[in-house]
Amino acid sequence: MKAHSEVSLLSNMPAAVKFDTYAPCDMLKPFIKAFAVSEAVEENTYRVLPDTGLVIGLQYKGRLSQIVNNSESILAASGVTGLNDSYRIFKNSANIGTVLIYFKEGGAAKFFRHPIHELFQQSLSLDNLMLSSELVLLEEQLYEAREDADRIAVVEHFLISRMRQIEPDNLVLAAISLIQHSKGNIRIKALSEYLNISQSPLEKRFRQLIGASPKKFASIIRLKYALDSYQPQSSLTDLGYNSGFYDQAHFIKEFKTFTGETPEKYFKRV
Repeated sequence: MKAHSEVSLLSNMPAAVKFDTYAPCDMLKPFIKAFAVSEAVEENTYRVLPDTGLVIGLQYKGRLSQIVNNSESILAASGVTGLNDSYRIFKNSANIGTVLIYFKEGGAAKFFRHPIHELFQQSLSLDNLMLSSELVLLEEQLYEAREDADRIAVVEHFLISRMRQIEPDNLVLAAISLIQHSKGNIRIKALSEYLNISQSPLEKRFRQLIGASPKKFASIIRLKYALDSYQPQSSLTDLGYNSGFYDQAHFIKEFKTFTGETPEKYFKRV
């Protein structure tokens, strides 16, 4: 079923690109934010902003590259991208088609044993997380699918077959809720005191499930809030203060790391 989701990672994809989102089935809803099917006819370079959950990309046609320091590296056809605190630049080939899986915070741990925190700032081939034979079968099924509904069905079947019997970490989930409620403006010491746990074990459990430290996660939430709450009639100084930045220079520095642009340039463009 098509869905309107909160997936907003792509910063400058051209309007002609197909990007349709789909809601997961009921069994997957606690772990998956949304699926998307993206297609582009022309080669394009685009920017992806940080988000709070892992993303899996499955190319059923075409190829994708990542650009780092002006150097282009071709990525595996099926890959996983961990959390990051700064933007990333990707380049797609002409006639590319991709199924994207957007995980909720901590959702990927339900399907993969690989330590999630080891994926921080990484874009890796999916065969690092599963058997090559399983991946080959998944890729073949996606290649043979002719409609988006069939592609989503293949991905849902794959995920359901991998669901692990693990108990949710309610303490980490509570920490996520508190960070989100505070819009990222909460000190980790205060967070651990509120949850009645020392800071070190909280950070360890949080990183293992979410893929980043509570501090990094909070900084992503804070910058996402700044992007979402921007109003053209408001000043950028007020935006920084309202987002929890008490120093304008600090706000501009973190914003530029997050988006690749100053607040003035970014909002003028978008």
